[in-house]
Amino acid sequence: MDYFHSVLTPPELLRMGTSALGDIFQKLRTLSLEPPKANSEFDIDRDTGFIPSQPLERLPTAFDFWERALSEAPDVLSLGEDTSEEAEAKREGSELWRRRIREGPVLSTAIIEGDMRKLQRAHHVLAFLMHFYVHSAPPASGAFVIPKSIAIPLVSVSRLLGIAPVVTYADTVLWNVVRINPSLPMTLDNLEFEHLFSGTDDEAEFYRASAGVELRGVELLNIIEGFHSLPSVTDEASIWKISRDLQRVASLVDELNDIVQSVRAGCDPHTFYWQIRPWFRGADAEGTSSPGWIFEGVLDADRLDLSGPSGGQSSLVHALDVWLDIDHKLSQKRYPAPSEDNKKADHGFMQRMRRYMPGPHQDYLVYLENASRQLREVARQTPALRTPYNAAVKALKKFRDCHIRVACLYVVTMSKTARYACPVMAAMARQEKTLESSSGPVRGTGGNELAALLKAGRDATRRAEL
Repeated sequence: MDYFHSVLTPPELLRMGTSALGDIFQKLRTLSLEPPKANSEFDIDRDTGFIPSQPLERLPTAFDFWERALSEAPDVLSLGEDTSEEAEAKREGSELWRRRIREGPVLSTAIIEGDMRKLQRAHHVLAFLMHFYVHSAPPASGAFVIPKSIAIPLVSVSRLLGIAPVVTYADTVLWNVVRINPSLPMTLDNLEFEHLFSGTDDEAEFYRASAGVELRGVELLNIIEGFHSLPSVTDEASIWKISRDLQRVASLVDELNDIVQSVRAGCDPHTFYWQIRPWFRGADAEGTSSPGWIFEGVLDADRLDLSGPSGGQSSLVHALDVWLDIDHKLSQKRYPAPSEDNKKADHGFMQRMRRYMPGPHQDYLVYLENASRQLREVARQTPALRTPYNAAVKALKKFRDCHIRVACLYVVTMSKTARYACPVMAAMARQEKTLESSSGPVRGTGGNELAALLKAGRDATRRAEL
């Protein structure tokens, strides 16, 4: 044996020692990291995602006053700004309903405080009641008073759920779903929506498109969970899995495009803009010029988040944004540089929309943000992952392009149309729109400048490419 050549040199000993220490420290880091959390810890169902697998369809009898008022509302109420003969014929019944709400009892929510599904149902019912009450009233110039029979329990329930005390995306979509056949899985063909403001099929189809996105997106949530559960992201098998999953994400997001565009088949843009959308408006629908709402009997009501529902409140889209590291705040230097219009857009919109999500879903997004393993950084350090990562980003950018087209059709274009077919009423409506046009750009239901906001989101997505 050649003992001379079998003895390790000092540099070789140093390399071996360094490698061994590196392995030890890597194991220690792995042990010290918080273990990945399951989606179920954030009220995310394996099969239905952010939609509860078994939504509650009615509150206990102690809350029959709320449930009865909501079941009556579509039959006796119409938009306060609607001057059609049909709407005028409902005015007497509308005022009786509204008076009962004003004089109604303030029901305690103590008996449901430990039951999330009952709290969600209470929020859904009370928020719908509030919007029915507000928007069935004749237009007024001053602040609107929300009766204490709604205001106090709605704020109480909202604080327990960690969600804004107003109609949200969760109320119109996630908590509004019921299975047609309870014994069958929740699919688009086996669900309907319990409450509608306008009573139109168009409104149901509008919600259906959103529910379709949520249900199809369940696979995306499971992929994200799988990524964070991987023991490693550097070995060949893990890299191959991440690459395959990113390709699947790009394909799934393309499917979401088709679902979003399917809304055009069942929801007429004119009906949406004039008969459905007005019910969604929150207290700040007109921006800073909005007179606001006063919550009777509620302290610090001026601090409440009171924008209306928005697709920007979908936790699914936010989860994709966080996972792919989309920089909506423009806090990172990326190429291409933001345009002047991008810089003027509301960079805090997406963060603010989180306050309109259920608390556990907000916690989920924070968990993804703070995870020690970040997908974009993994892809940046792994050449084999850059192409599939960029493909997923491009698919999300395409999704936002699709959303812009739909929003322009349903909101921006329709804002230039008249409410009524009658020539005289149409002329009056055009005159009203002329007066309104001086107030600024077309806004979303939450009071945001719609076109600039959506384009800024699309451009921020594009800048995530590596």
